[in-house]
Amino acid sequence: MKTILFYCRIILLKKMHNTKKGSETVEIERNIYLQQLKLKKDNGMVKVITGIRRCGKSFLLFNIFKKYLIENGIKEDHIIEIALDGIENEELRDPKLCYQYIRETVKDESKYYLLLDEVQFMPRFEEVLNSLLRMNHIDIYVTGSNSRFLSSDIVTEFRGRGDEVRVYPLSFEEFYSVYNGEYEDAWNDYMIYGGLPQTVLFQTERQKSEYLKNIFTNVYLKDVVERNSIQSIDELGTLVDILASSIGALTNPTKISNTYASERQTRYTNKTISRHIDYLEEAFLISKANRYDIKGRKYIGANLKYYFTDLGLRNARLNFRQQEPTHIMENIVYNELRIRGYNVDVGTVDVYMRARDGKREHKQLEVDFVVNQGNQRYYIQVAYDMSSEEKQNQEFRSLRSIPDSFKKIVITGGTAKPWRNEEGFVIMGMKSFLLNPRSLEF
Repeated sequence: MKTILFYCRIILLKKMHNTKKGSETVEIERNIYLQQLKLKKDNGMVKVITGIRRCGKSFLLFNIFKKYLIENGIKEDHIIEIALDGIENEELRDPKLCYQYIRETVKDESKYYLLLDEVQFMPRFEEVLNSLLRMNHIDIYVTGSNSRFLSSDIVTEFRGRGDEVRVYPLSFEEFYSVYNGEYEDAWNDYMIYGGLPQTVLFQTERQKSEYLKNIFTNVYLKDVVERNSIQSIDELGTLVDILASSIGALTNPTKISNTYASERQTRYTNKTISRHIDYLEEAFLISKANRYDIKGRKYIGANLKYYFTDLGLRNARLNFRQQEPTHIMENIVYNELRIRGYNVDVGTVDVYMRARDGKREHKQLEVDFVVNQGNQRYYIQVAYDMSSEEKQNQEFRSLRSIPDSFKKIVITGGTAKPWRNEEGFVIMGMKSFLLNPRSLEF
């Protein structure tokens, strides 16, 4: 077989000037994902790196992880790199040729590391990887950009030998580590332009906004439309607009369908809407948070909340018009919790309160997030402004109504350090929450 030219990846660097790092160039580190790969190394499973397009999966695999392997004694000729989205590797999209090439590259019984990028370009890739798993001296790592081909198929297609590493756009901590400026400026930029790594390289607002608008239309939406053979492209675009406008608000496909019928006099069935939302989730553009009845200890199937994986993409879709700090903060907190590995739901608490006429009335209070990881649980409220007593009572009322002793946290705008009030609630500013990975443990 003729020599295969590997697809070269450009190392993501941020040019720095008078930064707090005092360095000419700084590589964006993705330590949270590197640590996951290190823990999963040589575990006999296929490590499947998933996430939204342009979030840095290939950089993580071909640069950061490869560098780690070399620094820990792995020879370069024992690292097999194949990027299937490169035209120079087009022939390796044939599963039999790819399998043959990998077998021929393995020259001895020492450990080899296969780094396979954008694996969904190869038909029957599951068969290739399952066959390679029978070779005990190959450790396999693959990336992909669509959960239909990857994360949703891990257990079944890899017969329980698939292990997912979900990669997100830059967290605020990662973004801030290479930002050329102060916290407030970094926070404002992050709220507007999000954390796709490429945006960090641009110097002007125009460059960032044009990049985000272009890739949303020509990469993400086009990808969803083509992969799922969607005919109603305008309807999908309007659905994206509705979801982007309603981050942090409860909704469901039936409610969206009724909005179409009443305001647009068009038919867009709730089944079609539900299917299209699934497509957007599969492309990692959005995530959903289910409603959880805290007192009843059960899920409520009616309304959900949807959040965008990257706020820059969400804002670009809305032409940077809707910049509501409270909802944007809520979306950022949700993403940060997911990055930290927590399961995140929207909480509800049923209470009976005294009405103005003296009668008792039933109300359902909302807890922004019910956060679980193993036996840990946190209840979190997100409040942009807590300056007034009325606003404090509004945020505390839901937490006071929760009948258990798990930690209750209020995250506010600003830079306040964590502290406890007389009721034992932890209150902290966004800066403290985002820049301390262990902030919930205060």
